[in-house]
Amino acid sequence: MSAPLWCVVPAAGRGTRVGGSIPKQYLPLAGRPLILHTLERLASHPRIAGLMVVLGDNDGHWPGVDHLYGKPVLTTLGGAERCDSVLAGVRALPPEVSDEGFVLVHDAARPCVREGDITRLLDLGMPAGGGLLGAPLRDTLKRANDVGRSDVTEPRDHRWRAFTPQMFRRGELAAALQAAYAAGVTVSDEAMAMERAGFAPLLVEGAEDNIKVTTATDFALAEFLLSRMK
Repeated sequence: MSAPLWCVVPAAGRGTRVGGSIPKQYLPLAGRPLILHTLERLASHPRIAGLMVVLGDNDGHWPGVDHLYGKPVLTTLGGAERCDSVLAGVRALPPEVSDEGFVLVHDAARPCVREGDITRLLDLGMPAGGGLLGAPLRDTLKRANDVGRSDVTEPRDHRWRAFTPQMFRRGELAAALQAAYAAGVTVSDEAMAMERAGFAPLLVEGAEDNIKVTTATDFALAEFLLSRMK
């Protein structure tokens, strides 16, 4: 029997770019909090055994979900930065998730991830020792100068946009995140922590509609995408 696969969902951020006093993960999307769409999509995957949601201190908006699709939903407290929250979530996973076992990390604000993409990440990423969903950069990439003018056109060869889920072994990910913290480095995603630790995560191409809801406009787009996925 394979080891149970859990997913850590950092949800301690404030989402300030959306505006307002309610963190964006709790704002309504198609009539329900954004985070519930994300959690349901993860829990519905047949190979995900449980979810660890990492909350901010004094979070008064968490709806108190403890099971989805018959799978446990646990919570723990996060830290000041996303990477701190991910580390807290990885450490809080139940003991049946061994240090050698794989864990997923997925953004609370990515409600449109496709089941097939998660399956592809598992199938390809596990033999590779870990990996992440993403997409090759297709737009022309510009570097701006200090006054907002296009200064240089950057090559886009071998450049990818990083998505989530990202998947690594529990022990290796915890060690990489702890090493970055000890060095005073704020990593922007789990793959960056693993790269610093000497790993080369596998890039697995996923659908580009796995958007991260960041601005108010993104809510309308996410609602449209979710309506097409049903």
